[in-house]
Formats: sequence, C-alpha cells, structure tokens
Amino acid sequence: MLQSFSIVFSIAAFFSFVNYKWLKLPTTIALMLMSLVTIGIITVSKGVFPQFYQFFCDIVTNSDFRSLLLDGILSFLLFAGALHVNIEELAKEKWAIILFATLGVVISTCIVGGLTFGAAQLIGIELPFLHALLFGALISPTDPIAVMAILKKAKIAKSLGIKIEGESLFNDGIGVVVFSGILILTGMGEHQAEGSISAEIGKLFLEEAVGGILYGALLGFIGSRSIKSVEENPQLSVMISLAIVMGGYALASLIHVSGPLAMVVAGMIIGNRLNVATNKGPTRKLINDIWEVLDDVFNGILFVLIGLAIHLLKFDASHLTLGIIAIFIVLFSRFISVFLPYSLLKHSEMSPLKTVTILTWGGLRGGISLALALSLADNPSSEIILYITYVVVFFSIIVQGLSIGRLVKKLYN
Repeated sequence: MLQSFSIVFSIAAFFSFVNYKWLKLPTTIALMLMSLVTIGIITVSKGVFPQFYQFFCDIVTNSDFRSLLLDGILSFLLFAGALHVNIEELAKEKWAIILFATLGVVISTCIVGGLTFGAAQLIGIELPFLHALLFGALISPTDPIAVMAILKKAKIAKSLGIKIEGESLFNDGIGVVVFSGILILTGMGEHQAEGSISAEIGKLFLEEAVGGILYGALLGFIGSRSIKSVEENPQLSVMISLAIVMGGYALASLIHVSGPLAMVVAGMIIGNRLNVATNKGPTRKLINDIWEVLDDVFNGILFVLIGLAIHLLKFDASHLTLGIIAIFIVLFSRFISVFLPYSLLKHSEMSPLKTVTILTWGGLRGGISLALALSLADNPSSEIILYITYVVVFFSIIVQGLSIGRLVKKLYN
C-alpha cells in the first residue's frame, strides 16, 4: 500500500506542476481530468502493454480507496478546512447550516432513493428500494473536500460561501449516520438491531452525531490549551495539532463516534481559540503553512485516485443510462432539499431563488460518496450503485465545478 501511495503522490505532484505551468485550471479538477486521460490512454494501449495497464490497476486496488479516504486522509482534510472557519460568522448562518445538514440530507435521501428506484424499474434494472435509498444516502451529502477546493476559485458572496462551506463540513457526518441507519434496515450494517429498528437508529444518531460533536469539542479545547502552553515552540505546536487529528480520529472509531464531525468541531475550536487565521507570530504561521501543504497534498492524492478509479467500472449501457438519469435526479433533489429548509428561514437576500440556485449547483459530490459506495462490496447491488455514483461524481466535479464561477457572475452581475 505504501508503494502505491507513493506513486499516486508522485503523479499528483507532477500533474499539479503541469497544471500550474500550463493548464491553469482549478487544481482538483485538473488532477482528475489528467488522471482520466491517463487511464484512458493506458486502457487503449492495454493490448500492447498489458503489464503497464495492470500496474495502474494494482495502484488503485492496493491503495484501498475507501480505507485511505475514510480512515486516513479525510481527517486531515476536514481539520484543515475547519481550521480557518470563523465561528462567529458561522453562527450567523447556524439555522440554515443545521437545516441543510440534517433535514436537507434526509429529504434528499428520500427523493433520490425513490426516484432512482423508479428509474431503475423503467429501464429494467433490478435495484431494490432499500438499496436505492442507500444510494440516496451516500450521494446526498455535499463533499466538503470538493466544495472547499472549488470555492477557493469562485468569487461568491461571503454569507453564501459560509452557508455552502458550513453545510458541506457538517452534512457528510450526518450523511454517514443516515447511510449507516439504512444499512441497519437492510440487515447489513455493523450495528445489528437488538430491539426495535427505530430505537437502534436513534441510538446510532446519538452515538455518532451528538457524540462526535461533543468529542470534537473536547479535542478542540484540549488541543488549543496544549498549543497555547507551548506557543513559544512552533514545531511542538504543529506536532500537537497532528496528534489531535491522527490520534483523535483513530480513537473516534474505537468509541463509536463520528470522526468526521469530531475533526470539524476540533478544527474550528483550535483555529478560533488560537486565531490561526491572523497568521501572526511564528507558531500561527507554521501551523498555517504545514496544514496548507497537507491540504494540497491530500487533495491532490484524492482527486488523482478518483480519476484513476474509473478502471473499476466495466462499460454497461443500462448502468450508464441510469447514471445519467441519476444526475438529473440528484440535482432536482438538491434543489428541493435546499428550497424547503430555506423557505423556513428569514433571509435578507433580494432574490432567494438565486441563492437556492447557487446552493444547488454548488453542492458538489466527491470522494466521500465514492468511498461509501465502495464500502458496499457485500451488497448485491454494489456494482450498480458504484457505477451511478461515479457518473454523478464525475459530472459534479467536472461540469458543476468548472461552471459554478460563471454561474455566480451571471446571476449577480
């Protein structure tokens, strides 16, 4: 696995260099596009260089995409993203973020699941309703990694940016809980219901979501106090922040709380209590520099893997058709799941529909959805779910990611 990780890292560094010098695209999109082109060329030359093709296939397989993301780099990316989130600014949009990250995810899961089930029946694909709901749960949360990477390039209003960023940071944790709850319904989850299913799902929510937030707050206060006590030693301060992320995330899985939610909360508390965003003093500057590098490195690795992972799919016309239909289903459900909660709030925007449109188009899907789809290896519908998930993620990152900036300019200029 280390060898595969090293090769992917080298590819990411090389592609980043090419993009910086010549392509000038958003880095994550460029890395994914170049990876797709690379694996396409390698696939075409499969007959001539079969060993070379197999070598790249082994890279993705040995990297273990799901474990690498969910058990590894996700903690670093979420912490790095949350480190510069202003809690005071976030609090101004708290009700919108809470509703989008909870009610919005549930609404979207139901709409996507129901419509995907219906579409599958129409084109003759056997996809049980609960399995369609699993797809709805894994595709409904917006990916904070993809969202924050693209938002750096899109010039949008501050309040709108906070809504999108805050929602994306929190709703992946909620989405994982919803996903796990549906797994319980299918009888395939790690948590097997001993009593009523509703009680088991409620217990899961309390343990994972509420427990993750409380555990993250504890990590944040411990981390910030520890760093403050050794502020004169920048290197040790960075080591403490790394220990909070690595050790804290590992412990989260042992005590059965949401690691992603814990990292988001811990990152926000440490970032705000230390005023990391000011970048004043050697400690804050080193923390900023190190975590910015880690953010870029792991983002690069993730999006290269997303591009290379296309070899996991075997062409199937019916699956591709369902995937294309799923793109429209996901966009429709995103609009409804944003519009309904948004309509419950008081807002100051002159044109709420424009805001909902940006929130809809800016809700990108990425690596987390793919990782959850890959976790369904034992599910009889796993191949179908992975296929349509990849199609939606590809469209989301490439089409939505490249056009969100132009959409903002068109609506607000």
